[in-house]
Amino acid sequence: MAIPAPKKTPPSQAAPESEDASLAKLANLGPKSAQFMQRAGITSIEQLKHLGSVRAYSMVKKVEPSASLNLLWALEGALTGLHWQEVAKEHRTSLLLALETHEQGKKGKAGA
Repeated sequence: MAIPAPKKTPPSQAAPESEDASLAKLANLGPKSAQFMQRAGITSIEQLKHLGSVRAYSMVKKVEPSASLNLLWALEGALTGLHWQEVAKEHRTSLLLALETHEQGKKGKAGA
């Protein structure tokens, strides 16, 4: 006689998981990175995906000036599935150019 599979708890009845904890579960990110993102208003993985690594890093840098470029590498790695050190090695230049372009665009809008 087959044993029935355990019933799954519907998502609406599952214990709520703190949003920053789910961010901390992404590869390359830990609790400190998740706290930085939370303080910047980034509260979900979907929001991080929508923003992309460069915009998310820029938002964090506004509220946490001590955030290093390692966070940018980690964010990109979390979104692409690459280890942050590989991102730093292989995608450093393109990410730095994208960050510079993003920052210049923000300055241009502020001066308009």
